[in-house]
Amino acid sequence: MRVIHVVPAITEEAAGPSYSVPRLCESLIGTGVDVQLAALDWAAMPVRLPYLKTFPLGLGPRRLGVSPSMRRWLKQEVTSGRAEIIHNHSLWMMPNVYPGNSVRDSRCRLVVSPRGTLSARALGLNALQKKIFWHVLQASALRASACFHATAESEYEDIRRFGFRQPVCILPNGIDVPPLEEAPNSGRRQLLFLGRIHPIKGIDNLLHAWQAVENRFPDWELHIAGPDNGGYLAEMQALAAKLRLERVVFHGPLFGEEKLRAYRAASLFVLPTHSENFGMTVAEALAVGTPAIVTKGAPWGGLEKQGAGWWIDIGVDPLVACLEQALAIPPPHLAEKGRAGREWMLRDYSWEQIGAQLSVVYRWLLEGGETPPWVRLD
Repeated sequence: MRVIHVVPAITEEAAGPSYSVPRLCESLIGTGVDVQLAALDWAAMPVRLPYLKTFPLGLGPRRLGVSPSMRRWLKQEVTSGRAEIIHNHSLWMMPNVYPGNSVRDSRCRLVVSPRGTLSARALGLNALQKKIFWHVLQASALRASACFHATAESEYEDIRRFGFRQPVCILPNGIDVPPLEEAPNSGRRQLLFLGRIHPIKGIDNLLHAWQAVENRFPDWELHIAGPDNGGYLAEMQALAAKLRLERVVFHGPLFGEEKLRAYRAASLFVLPTHSENFGMTVAEALAVGTPAIVTKGAPWGGLEKQGAGWWIDIGVDPLVACLEQALAIPPPHLAEKGRAGREWMLRDYSWEQIGAQLSVVYRWLLEGGETPPWVRLD
């Protein structure tokens, strides 16, 4: 079985698909699937992946990702019969249109992972451009899909809201669980936000909530780490100054071992987001044994069921109420929640398991038979 995965780019280290899509490909290769990953030659690659094929940008705005060579190659792979499945990741760029156009009138099956791009919040960003792109190019490309892949129930609902009735495979992203190490002694206990510094992440709500609680918890400090998005970091730094916050530390983007150290140094992770299709940073924090507070903008309702954290309403007041409870918990009890989260990641979110389940879906699309239990037909 030969499968081609398509994603606009994997060079932005802070973006979830830059990690999750290659790891998904590797997990499928581990099951015996012949996988190739097609992406734009967006920037220099820090590591050369043996299964990656890159394509140059053509003429046109960079944000559209026009690449005639990618379009031609995908069509050739389909018409020659070499590709049996094409799996597209994300929407709103030309590499997310080429797969749908390539599989028309062929036996090749198209799977589409929206990766959060159909959420109401995401659609509100650059809404006019997306509306035009949808009607001119994207909608018809999606209609060619044989199956969608959602990383959570909420994304399944987004797909159905758009009227698509194809089967939907619901599988989360996987996570690499690193060795368990003792947290470094850094003085004060740390509350960590790590992710893009972007309005959708709810960092302004976090700063307002921190203002309400910081005087009552002098042994805690707030750390905010991540890459700036369009100057929003400066806005958040100005807001912190305006609120006269005393124990807030802003970091730049963290990758690799630096990111792992930040998760391990934190006693508690927080994601006050307005909208996420998954929230990879939550899984990363839990994997190292750090419990989490996550708003209902992300599909992490299992946090409370697993005893690994809190899943709360979006907004300042719910966050204040939760912080007042969580920051008062003694370190050993908070660490207990972190251990429960790590065990949860090991049990249900291993890449080996996700790859095996997705390969079953591919085989079902090609050969039929009994519907896999993680595929929704309703």
